[in-house]
Amino acid sequence: MADKTHSISAEDREKLIKVAFEAKEGTYSPYSKFAVGAALLALDGHIIKGANIENASYGGTICAERTAIVKAVSEGVRRFKALAVVTNVPSSISPCGMCRQVLREFCSNDMDIFLVPGDYPRPLKENERPEQGYIEGGARKTNLAELLPDSFGPEHLELPRA
Repeated sequence: MADKTHSISAEDREKLIKVAFEAKEGTYSPYSKFAVGAALLALDGHIIKGANIENASYGGTICAERTAIVKAVSEGVRRFKALAVVTNVPSSISPCGMCRQVLREFCSNDMDIFLVPGDYPRPLKENERPEQGYIEGGARKTNLAELLPDSFGPEHLELPRA
């Protein structure tokens, strides 16, 4: 299950972002041409890569974030510290709703999530302010609670029934 987390070190953040860019190289996105890479930092320090894998039926497509979490969970890793997501777009892109819900199953609401622009690292743009979560290099630091407010998680299944 998810652990309460605190901010990771700048060194770990940079390593995680680097691995997310490496993961993006594994994309199979012939239809959308929208490459995405994700890197998930496990509590034990391992980093699990994921890339988006498209399918001609479109509905069979799996996002990079879900690829990473499914790989980790299927290997027995279920505790995480942080996630980085990168694309080729020069702005930060957030995980889709389905990815957010899957992440909610295994990640704490306060886990660091770094949304990284494709042109990282770069100076902050005029509209990217630290109070909005933007950090050096142009990435945006957020967490699951911000991305999925009022979420439904495994603990809700344990609530008493009327």
